[in-house]
Amino acid sequence: MADSQAGGDVSKGRFIIITGLSGAGKTQAMRALEDLGYFCVDNLPPALIPSFAQLCEHSAGRVSRVALVVDIRGGEFFRDLSQALDRLDEMGFVHQLLFLEADDDTLVRRFKETRRRHPLADEAHVQDAIRTERRLLQDVRGRSRAIIDTSRLSPAKFRDKLVQMYADDRDLSRFMIAIVSFGFKHGLPLDSDLVFDVRFLPNPQYVESLRSFDGREAAVADYVLRSPLTRNFLRRLASFLEFLIPHFVAEGKTQLVIGIGCTGGRHRSVAIAERLAEILRSKRHRVLMEHRDIDKTA
Repeated sequence: MADSQAGGDVSKGRFIIITGLSGAGKTQAMRALEDLGYFCVDNLPPALIPSFAQLCEHSAGRVSRVALVVDIRGGEFFRDLSQALDRLDEMGFVHQLLFLEADDDTLVRRFKETRRRHPLADEAHVQDAIRTERRLLQDVRGRSRAIIDTSRLSPAKFRDKLVQMYADDRDLSRFMIAIVSFGFKHGLPLDSDLVFDVRFLPNPQYVESLRSFDGREAAVADYVLRSPLTRNFLRRLASFLEFLIPHFVAEGKTQLVIGIGCTGGRHRSVAIAERLAEILRSKRHRVLMEHRDIDKTA
């Protein structure tokens, strides 16, 4: 179904299976490919991959570029991945396995920063869980045609690498909207075309139960977004951007960088940036996201 090389004939379609270590960036990769027009499915049981591939084949070209995230979260189902890949080969579906990894120190730091639990860390220390997962994924890594170590890649650099690998001329010609959340106390994003100050919105920093989380967490986002003031602001902002974007495109501009700023860049700006991205994507715009200051505390 798909060309196994990133630079192959796009008319044949692409079928990418994203896997790798927990915390290495699979969700980021899926979002980047979604922005490039890929039909993305997260955590699909491997046993269903051959049937899903057949559905795509019979979609009359409507689903020609697909990215699936398959990883250790599937538990026992993940063991079926090698068998599913063999089945794809037997059926004549050409696919690419994209394996994401990072060094142990980087993965431990990311789990600490996000306060998320490693899927294998129920009874084990996170470092032990990482070592176990690395061992379990050895065979899958060996089958991968593309391996990316994200240890030293910023979110923006990682995104750029994926765009370089998987975008085609059709993608690169589309107008790009980059949304950057930031904290004013850390300075303005220098490449912003538009900057919006959201420091007037309800601040989770003053709610003790929310202070230690960031705007990607549902509780924090709900606190910010449920305010009538926030809803009114987002409605007006989306309408304003829908007015501006066609004029930017008509002038030959290929990218618009929107900065969304609050005091520290962890709560309000992040929640608003995430919601604005959802709104723009629902209108079929190509949107990339960066939370510049989300991990800064000083």
